[in-house]
Amino acid sequence: MTRSVGAELQVSADAECEIELQVAVARTPGVTVKEELVITGPWGQLRASEVPAPHDGRMHLVTLPPGLTTVSYSATVTGQAAVPAADPLALSEYRRPSRYATSDTFGGYAQSEFGDVADDELLPAVSAWVGTRLAYVPGSSGPTDGASETLLSGAGVCRDYAHLVITLLRALGVPARLVAVYAPGCDPMDFHAVVEAYVIDGWYVVDATALAPRSSLVRIATGRDAADTAFMSTARGHALLTYCAVSAVADDGLPDDDLFRPVRLA
Repeated sequence: MTRSVGAELQVSADAECEIELQVAVARTPGVTVKEELVITGPWGQLRASEVPAPHDGRMHLVTLPPGLTTVSYSATVTGQAAVPAADPLALSEYRRPSRYATSDTFGGYAQSEFGDVADDELLPAVSAWVGTRLAYVPGSSGPTDGASETLLSGAGVCRDYAHLVITLLRALGVPARLVAVYAPGCDPMDFHAVVEAYVIDGWYVVDATALAPRSSLVRIATGRDAADTAFMSTARGHALLTYCAVSAVADDGLPDDDLFRPVRLA
């Protein structure tokens, strides 16, 4: 499987500042990546420092001068990722509550809804439950909204769906984490957020939005929730994102996706 992905950002700064980017494809064993990252400021190209991130991710740190800076990233991704071994420390970390996934407040609710569901049926059950109770409405949630606000409002975007899935699964004792991905076939096209959950024998993808085939997704960043996986964060000073465009294409065509079939992140 070959996928062509990319992103273009425009960032405005009134004074020198530093930003953190997570737009590059994770360097996962078994996958070949040919890529280019070009960052152009008002007076020419800027250099980014690459920092290793969890689960084969990569963060790029860039100091921006005043003015408008353009970030252009493109990659061709070929192959299937190797299946990672279970890490007991990671399993423990991803069972715990986090900033946007307050699973410690959902225990009774999750048990009442899913306490009788068998382990091998839990992921599609939670995915279907969240998918039918939320409406996908761009602009309906704010940057500080977590799973509780999403459940009460009944609407959100992909990160909100993912946070609610993560929260319910962790409340049931299932390790779950958020993965930022490029998603061929996603409509509307954007950076996409899905969930990886560990059940029985490995990590499997859950996407309650059902906006893109899971087997064509390309990993960017992995973490506890959106606080760990944002495509751009300001580390120092002030920067304003003025433009963002994302592309993701499965060069061999989009695969079918049976939502009741377990799928590992490709």
